Parts: sequence; C-alpha cells; structure tokens
Amino acid sequence: MNKKIVMIISVLAVIILAIVGIYVFIQQKDQKAQEKAATQWTQNFEKKKYTELVKQVTTDSLKQQGYTKDDFVKKYTNVFGGIGVSKIQISNMKVSDQKLSYQAVFETAIGKTTSFSYSTKLIKQDGTYQIDWKTSLIFPNMKPTDRISFQTTTAIRGDLVDVNGFDLATNKKAFRAGIIPKELGNDSTRTKRIEKIAKFLDVSTESVEQKLAQGWVKDDLFVPIKIVADEDVQKMDGLQYAATTTRYYPLGAAAAHLIGYTGTVTAEDIKKNPALSSDAIIGKTGLERAYDKELRGTDGGSISLVNKDGKVKEVLLESKVKNGEKIRLTIDALMQKRAYEDLEKATGSTVIMEPQNGALMALVSKPSFDPNQMVRGLSQKTYDQYANDPERPFTNRFTQRYAPGSTMKAITAAIGFDAGTLKANRVRTIDGLQWQKDGSWGNYKITRVTENQKVDYKKALIYSDNIFFAQEGLELGEDRLRAGLKKFGFGQDFNLPFAMTPAQISTDKQFKSDILLADTAYGQGQLLMSPIQQAVAYSAFANDGKIVQPHIRVNEKSKTSEAVSKKAVDQVNAALLQVVKDPNGTAHNLASLKLPLAAKTGTAELKLEQGTEGIENSFVFAFNAEKKNYLIVSLVENHKKSGKTATQLIKDLVPEVEKSIETKK
Repeated sequence: MNKKIVMIISVLAVIILAIVGIYVFIQQKDQKAQEKAATQWTQNFEKKKYTELVKQVTTDSLKQQGYTKDDFVKKYTNVFGGIGVSKIQISNMKVSDQKLSYQAVFETAIGKTTSFSYSTKLIKQDGTYQIDWKTSLIFPNMKPTDRISFQTTTAIRGDLVDVNGFDLATNKKAFRAGIIPKELGNDSTRTKRIEKIAKFLDVSTESVEQKLAQGWVKDDLFVPIKIVADEDVQKMDGLQYAATTTRYYPLGAAAAHLIGYTGTVTAEDIKKNPALSSDAIIGKTGLERAYDKELRGTDGGSISLVNKDGKVKEVLLESKVKNGEKIRLTIDALMQKRAYEDLEKATGSTVIMEPQNGALMALVSKPSFDPNQMVRGLSQKTYDQYANDPERPFTNRFTQRYAPGSTMKAITAAIGFDAGTLKANRVRTIDGLQWQKDGSWGNYKITRVTENQKVDYKKALIYSDNIFFAQEGLELGEDRLRAGLKKFGFGQDFNLPFAMTPAQISTDKQFKSDILLADTAYGQGQLLMSPIQQAVAYSAFANDGKIVQPHIRVNEKSKTSEAVSKKAVDQVNAALLQVVKDPNGTAHNLASLKLPLAAKTGTAELKLEQGTEGIENSFVFAFNAEKKNYLIVSLVENHKKSGKTATQLIKDLVPEVEKSIETKK
C-alpha cells in the first residue's frame, strides 16, 4: 500500500513539475516576444524610422486617437523634423506584465531636452505583440488635438576679423527685393515690369515667374526675389523692399578663396546635420565653412505643448540664444588686398608668412570672384561665366600643387651641405648648355640658360644652373635627397582649415630612373607643392634651418622642426643675397628696393615632351635676410601670357609688406 501511495505521489509530482515547466517555458517565450516588440519599437524610434514604427501600432489604438497610418507618419515627421531633432536617445527600457516603459532625450535645433518618461501597453495580436499607441508617446501629456509650438531666436553669426580687428566677414544691412503681384498690373504692363525687374536684379524672367507661381503666393503677399545691397536699392514699378541683413565681405574678390561665403542650407546639408533648420544660413566655402559651427552659434527659443485653444500646456524645452564667436585671424587685410592687386592681370597666387612663428599674413588666389554676389544670389548667366572661364576663378591656387621649379635648388643646396656632397669652395666643370649623365639617357638632356664652365654653388644659385643641381642630386643619391626633402615638410599634413594634399616628391615611393632623380634636384620631375607648402619649406632659410608649421588664428602656436643645420642655411643665404645683388642674378630687379633681400626665382616648364615649347609657371620666394620677419612666395601661371614674372610682380609688394610690419610695431 505504501509503495502504491509513493508511486502515485511520484507520478503526480512529475506531472506537476511538467505542467510548471511548460508554464514557465510559455511565460519565458511570451516575455521574449514582448521584449522583442519593445526593442523593435525603441530602436525604430531612435532611428526615426516612422514608417516602420507605424507597423507596430494596433489598428484600434490609431482609430481611438483619430489617426490613420499616414497621419501617424506625418505627425512624427512634422513634430520631430520641425524642431530639428538630430538624435533620439532611449534609456531605461523595461518590459513587465505586457507593459512597456522607457525614457527618451531629444537633441533639437535649440539644444538637448530633459529626459521624458513614456509608458504603454503591449497588446498581443495574431501571436505577436503590438503597441497600444497614444499621442502621449510623441510627448507625454500630449493629446490628439494638441500641437507643438516651436519659437526660435536666431543666433547672430560671428565676424571673421584680421589681426588688427578689421572686418573680413561681417553682417550688414541689406534689403530683400520682392514683388507684390497685384502691383505688377496686367498683360503687357505686367510683362514689361517683370522684364525690367529681372534685368535690374540680374535674374531671368523665368525665375521671377517661377517664384510668383508658388502655391502660397497671393495677390497681396510680398514675394521675395533677391537680396540687394543697401547702396543698390532703386525704385521701380512693381518692386518692393523689405529690410534684412546679409553677410558682407569688405575685401570682396581679394579674399574670396580664403574667407569663402555663406548660403542657405540644402537638403544635402540637412541630411548631414539634421539639427539645421530649413532656412539656416551656413558657411559654404573657405573659412566660413571651416569655422561654421563656431561662427553660427546656437539658436535659442522654446518648444511648447499647446492645446487646441492655443494655450501653452507645458514648456518642453527653453534655451537661450548663443551668438556666434568672433574669430581673429593672423591675416593682415591691407597686406591681403595689396598682394591681390599687385598680381595685376596675372593668374596665380601669393602667400605671405611670418617665417619664425608660422602666422599666415596673406593668402591670395587670382583670378577670383565676388563672394558678395554669391551671398545675394548669382544669376545662372553670371555663374556660367565664372564656371566657363578658362582661367578657373573658383580654383584656390594657394592650396593647389605645382612643380616648384628652380626655387627648389635652395633646398637641394642646403641638403647637400649637410650631407657633405656640396662644399662652399667646390667648383664643377660644366661645358655647354646641355648635359646628360651618359648614353643610357638616350636623347634626354638637361638644359641650362647660361653657359659657365666653372661653377660653384653661389654661381649655380645666381644663374639658376639646372645642370649643376642635377649633378648634385645624382651625387646625393635618392635616399639622402628623399630623406632631406621629407624634413622640409614633404608628405606632411599641416592641419590647416582648408583642403590641401601634402607636398609630393614623386608619384611612386622610389624613382624609376636617374633622370627623375636629377630632375627632382632642380625642381622638376614629379615634385608638387602648393604655395603654402613652399612657404613652409623656405621658412627654414629665415629661421636658422627650422621649418615652421603654419597657422591662421591669432594666439595659435606653431611647432618647428629642424630641416637642416644653421651652418647650411647661412651658406645658402649668402648666395640668395647675391641672387638679388649680382647683376646676373635672376632676382636682380629687386635690388633697386635697397633692402637686404634674399631670394630665389624659379620657372617650371610644363610640356608634353623634350624639345617642344611648353607653358612656363614663374615662382619667387623672398625675405628680409636681416630682420627675417616675413617671407613672400609668389606664383604666376603661364607668365609669358601675363607678360610679367612673379619676381617683377612682387617688386611693389615688398615695400608695402615692410611698411605694414613696421607700422604694427
């Protein structure tokens, strides 16, 4: 009997355990299903995938709130898009007894909100869990008839100023020119007035008509067409003006590539930064773009929950406006303007730098464009004229790379002195105007301009002797030349606020021939350097052998690194002074300035094959060898076309630079 009871009890125990196990299993499976639905909901919410979000909502709950699926998606899109939500962060998600709770923080156009708490039911339908949705899942306490009020105070964009506080980019009073349709008249009168307005504003009549045809336009509403400067306002039938402010660039074309310009955001801009409002003004190019975040500041305002009667139920976020910063640059506006003007009609660039501290005083590219036109609105015709100009006015030439030509010979000489292959008293015997290492070069020969049989390093720099430096390059060898050039900044990124590819020694890691090694030594071959990179490399000659990293903001400090010894630099500088003083020197035209100038000129010839005539780019770098307080690098593309070399064009600039620096003292 006892055995039977034990057996029965055992069987019952097994059955009970099985039932409990099944129950626990079902409960666990059900809990996982709830958690899966909750995770999908919060993840879709974080990623702002509203079309996926609505698939998780019960149909009944939508109906109870008076919403369709389309209404749901539009509501989320309009609410969170309208307040510029760039990020949603979910935390503390909990699922228990078919209830979901979590917290959310939103990063909006005017800042980050506090944490909002959400809760809802999970409804099981057809084996899966869905969300019992209410408008309170948009914002807590929100009812179906409530709306979100978003009021903003736009931050004032900060100024860019030069080293002396002179405005380079600022805000200026302007007028928005526009049309009130009913004032245009009818038929031919309307047509004539639109044509006259379009011509005055430098826009097409088609673009005016398109603006007048917008869906929101009414006969008595002001339709903005284009911003015009205060001084350009003219009375005209059918044309009205509304006061506004616009970005203004006092130096105009003289600093366009450096300062850049602003414009209204595009859909692509908003995609990159969802916190931007659809009418935000941002930097499009140059320093306006590089420093946009600091210059733009942070808009202030409030986000409120408002009931159907227009009364504020709850302030969700309130933020004070933070105006943009004023950024002071090392640029000298007067120096910038003069450097631009002194390039005259040439296509080229001028860089002026303090060689001992790396401060960039002027960065000029020419031809240029008017950034004020870009801000106010450029007609398609004017834009096409810029875009189709063969001189490429939109190209930034102080960051574009070129073969540096014979200016490189100063660097080769300094490397040679430190390597011991170049001696101050060594004389090379060179016959004729052409030379090649041996017959393995085939028809290729290196050519020089002036025939000197006995050539030391000074004479080689004064006359800019290609053959002398080709031979020096071969004697140095590839390893020593490459190692030396890298110390002069080749391959380095200077971390400046504009795009610039590092200076290049060659396209491959190794030279593929002695010809390329020889050509590199006198500044041809595959060498590529921007004018800024040239200024950095040549700073060694005004800084006891150390190159200096460039900077453009006041109070920044630049690192220096040793490129060559002071002894090597002193020996090269002795020759660079003679490049100016000696009547045969390639920079002798600067001698009349009566200044202790050290300089080196260069011509880089671009041609398809040897023996043919190519385009010649002209270069010069110059500095005061006593004060060593500035360094000028100037480039002229195709100087034969412009009629003047870079050396000729900086002659008037040098005294202005000297004067400007003395005035600062």
